Amino acid sequence: MLLSLQVKVPEDWSQKQNRSYFVFSFGKPPEVAIEIVSNKIGNELGIKLQDYAFAAVGYYVVFDPLKQLGETILRVYELRGNSYVELGNFYLSQVGLGLTIWHGIFEGKEYDWLRWCDDSGNILLTGDERAEQEKQRAEQEKQRADRLAEILRERGISPDEIL
Repeated sequence: MLLSLQVKVPEDWSQKQNRSYFVFSFGKPPEVAIEIVSNKIGNELGIKLQDYAFAAVGYYVVFDPLKQLGETILRVYELRGNSYVELGNFYLSQVGLGLTIWHGIFEGKEYDWLRWCDDSGNILLTGDERAEQEKQRAEQEKQRADRLAEILRERGISPDEIL
C-alpha cells in the first residue's frame, strides 16, 4: 500500500495506466510504503528495504501479522539520507499520522488490524465507522426530540405549534 499526499488523482481509475504509481506520472515518490507480509519470500527486510530507500520513499512499514519474519508484528522505518532508520514508535511525523495495531471486527472479521491513528494514538475512523457514529448521534437526537415533545404534550403544549 502506498500513501502519497498532495498528488493529482487520475479521473478514470479504470484505465490500466492509472492503476499503478509511477513517480514520473505523479511527480514525486510516495510518503509511505506499507508491505503486508504473507510469507518469507518477499524479502521485506532485505532488498525491499534498499529498493524503497533508493526510490526515496519517506517511510517504509512492514506489517507482519502472521509473524513470518519473527515476533515483531510492526516495524516502521524513516528515510534519513539514503538509508532507513527503524523508529522506536509508530508515528510518522512528516505526514502527521501514526500507525497502531487494533484488535476488532472489520468487514465481519475479527483480527489484529493495522490502523491509522493521530499523534495521541487515537484511531482514525473508517468511512463506515463514521457513518455508524453519525447514525447513532442522529438516533440519540431523535430520542431527545421525542422525549421533549412528550413532555410538552403532558403540559398541554402542542410541539407542532411551537415549530
